[in-house]
Amino acid sequence: MIEEEDPTNPLSDQKIADILKEKNINISRRTVAKYREECNIPSTIKRRRY
Repeated sequence: MIEEEDPTNPLSDQKIADILKEKNINISRRTVAKYREECNIPSTIKRRRY
């Protein structure tokens, strides 16, 4: 998801959790943030390109 996101409007942890919930994968925003950090993926603010 992160590799395919719009660089001017990156996905937030909450949005990722919501998308996964639509696919019947129940995961909290904090869990998404935990795994994002473990994979060394920067936060939404740091991924944003203008």
